[in-house]
Amino acid sequence: MLSIVVPCFNEEASLPIFFEETEKVKRQLNMPFEYIFVNDGSSDQTLPVLRELYRAHPDSVRYLSFSRNFGKEAALYAGLQAAKGDFVTVMDADLQDPPSLLPEMFALLRSKPELDCVGTRRADRKGEPKIRSFFSNSFYNIINKIADTEMVNGARDFRLMRRNMVDAVLQLSEYNRFSKGIFSWVGFDTEYIAYENRERVAGETSWSFWKLFQYSIDGIVNFSDTPLNIASFIGALSCLGSLIALVFIVIRTFIFGDPTSGWPSMVSIFLFVGGLQLLCLGIIGKYIGKIFLETKNRPLYFLKETEEDQEKPK
Repeated sequence: MLSIVVPCFNEEASLPIFFEETEKVKRQLNMPFEYIFVNDGSSDQTLPVLRELYRAHPDSVRYLSFSRNFGKEAALYAGLQAAKGDFVTVMDADLQDPPSLLPEMFALLRSKPELDCVGTRRADRKGEPKIRSFFSNSFYNIINKIADTEMVNGARDFRLMRRNMVDAVLQLSEYNRFSKGIFSWVGFDTEYIAYENRERVAGETSWSFWKLFQYSIDGIVNFSDTPLNIASFIGALSCLGSLIALVFIVIRTFIFGDPTSGWPSMVSIFLFVGGLQLLCLGIIGKYIGKIFLETKNRPLYFLKETEEDQEKPK
């Protein structure tokens, strides 16, 4: 059986189209599907649409509804926990992850028994703003240089995994999650299929530039301690520079009797050093904040409703 995990946030317009397109693929694969839709605190009619899908297809559709918006990472984790299939795939409801790729992904997985996962990656960023593409490419270039875990540029969460890989991902129950990194960190043999970038079929994306920027910072902090090393290097360099300047000023005073004059330069130095200190404190504070959230040991999400709360149609 194939479990299809679909995180949903304000996807009322996309869900019927997604379900129809995926059902076409189901007939091609000739195997049972299990849909697991995770309503991540949507403010539109996503939940009523999921209820209707369940009533129409009670044998294949399941849904989980959060008590509020906990984020896509929590939705992915909840869906993977609920999945029962021998194979599990993660897809977006907006059809930017084309269901038509599933037969090709299955064929590749079956032709190579050593493979545990077939992932997808965008071959281009056609239709995406240039500034967004620039920062996205920069993120992958940076994180692959400073982190031990390699992340494929353009890789999507859309992937087909065997059960053993899914079980490994579920063992990482950390609160601060970055799925792209987690999928790579657990290892397992993965091969990627490239496809052209696709636009949403309906609705608007909830991922603003600022949210993506914050998400990228989380990815760097979760999988690399290089920022801490940079903060330490800046501190050491600043101390060394100050020591050299101090020795120079003392020697010049003794030899030439020429004390340092001018408070503007002194103020500028103070401001510069103070800025470096705040930068380093900010980097350290980011890591401490992550530790703080982990030590609270809060659940990743709370369920408000599932398909089991509905009377199963006859």
